[in-house]
Amino acid sequence: MTKSWFTNYPENVAHTVDLSRYSSLTDLLQQTSAKYQKNTAYSNFGAELTFEQVDELSRDFAAYLQNKLSVVKNDRVALMCPNTLCFPIAMWGIIRVGGVQVNVNPMYTPRELEHQLNDAQVDTIIIFSPSTQMLAEILDNTGIKNIITVDLDDLVNKGLPCAGVDERLTNTISFTDALAQGKTLGLNEPALCQDDLLFLQYTGGTTGLSKGAMLSHGNLIANILQYKEFAKAHIDYGNDIVITAIPMYHIFALMANTLSYFSFGAKNVLVTNPRDMPSFVEVWKNTPATMFTGVNTLYNGLLHTPGFENVDFSSLKLCIGGGAAVQQAVADKWRQVTGVKLQEGYGLSETSPILTLNFGSVDHTDDVPGIGVPVPNTDISIRDVMGNSVEQGQSGELCAKGPQVMSGYWNNVAATTECMTPDGYFKTGDVAMLDEHGFFHIVDRIKDMINVSGFNVYPNEIEAEVAKMPGILESACIGVDDEKTGEAVKLFVVTDKDSEDAKITEKDVISFCRQGLTAYKAPKHVVFIDEIPKSSVGKLLRRELR
Repeated sequence: MTKSWFTNYPENVAHTVDLSRYSSLTDLLQQTSAKYQKNTAYSNFGAELTFEQVDELSRDFAAYLQNKLSVVKNDRVALMCPNTLCFPIAMWGIIRVGGVQVNVNPMYTPRELEHQLNDAQVDTIIIFSPSTQMLAEILDNTGIKNIITVDLDDLVNKGLPCAGVDERLTNTISFTDALAQGKTLGLNEPALCQDDLLFLQYTGGTTGLSKGAMLSHGNLIANILQYKEFAKAHIDYGNDIVITAIPMYHIFALMANTLSYFSFGAKNVLVTNPRDMPSFVEVWKNTPATMFTGVNTLYNGLLHTPGFENVDFSSLKLCIGGGAAVQQAVADKWRQVTGVKLQEGYGLSETSPILTLNFGSVDHTDDVPGIGVPVPNTDISIRDVMGNSVEQGQSGELCAKGPQVMSGYWNNVAATTECMTPDGYFKTGDVAMLDEHGFFHIVDRIKDMINVSGFNVYPNEIEAEVAKMPGILESACIGVDDEKTGEAVKLFVVTDKDSEDAKITEKDVISFCRQGLTAYKAPKHVVFIDEIPKSSVGKLLRRELR
């Protein structure tokens, strides 16, 4: 069926792709490792692993899991680690033994960690040593039996300091010792197919207890091949260099950087602590990056870090923003500094994650705002509260169908039923519209919508407007109770301390907003704070502001 957005597909990009290229992620690993053996696959703190070494080390780790810990197909194994060389080795080892990887944020609180480990029924965890304090707090409340610890210097061997394992934890084994033992053991790799479960990707913690999205080998293979087709003009097989600063446990970096660009033979330069912006800039100065993925706050942070403007961007050809809306002011500044357009993508944990990409108009003459068009094999339907499709140009909930969409939430039939339409579309919870040119736009999250005197106000629109104001570093807004209007807009602002315009008042911000926004959208309250609370991947945490 012909869709209005197909006219906006990049040149020679197919509307559908053959998803049978790989039978499983193990198949992808073996084919890729054989093709790019001596190329560097992952780099961290100057240490490098070739594709051949990734193949060998992941085999050793899989052998340890299988022989020493009796991990079998479909067992859940938690991986709680930042971007280090151990992450991909552990990941590929879990995959090769047929395990289901449970991706865990190393910054989780004990409460969050306890819920996730118990919900996923995990008994083996690979954990970053500084995070072991959190595990020690709740270990007795979980079913964890096997603990493998990762240090910053593992596989790097440069003497990097790292906090030790919490002394309350006993019977742990280091990642390097596990590899050494596995090296002497055989491995019987189970048969895997696209229907087999691959990841439990926990999501939805903003609305209560997080849920595990069940992602299969087929879901990730589909999204890799969908991205490969859509972005093929930007891929240089065996030669790309990708900076991976978004945490690899996050679905965006996991699919795009860790898996897709691995399959393209690219070199992944891992940034372990992207919050240390000066060090991050130094990594970039020493890396002729060709591709970069990030969230809006990461791009904004780099642009405000001294020295970033002095980086040589001559090799850079593709930058994609996702995870949250890319603000136009940030995109404009990024292009001004780097000379490369910041492309926007859209997706969710439940969709592996990419649903749409925006590579601009076909003739490249227009910068088209929004999230772009669905990737191949993907259909999007905009629906009203009754589940009916709305007219093109009208707003409604974005619902998606495609081979990258999860099979459901782990052990949660009610949540799975609630998020799916009767005809099999996943309800994203995002308000969107399809414009007359065939491009999609996110209006906002349904739950973040502010109702002012019966008018819907979307925080993203206000934050994007405020981002244009000189002296403003970033902002976030929420709805608060108001006697007259039901709800009013409350805006939290962080000023750029180094800017000449830093001495901004509440009145200044409100006046600026009223120039570009309808009166009811302008903030009624403005609060100046030092930092906007964010998740580990840079998403604004409006619930904390509330």
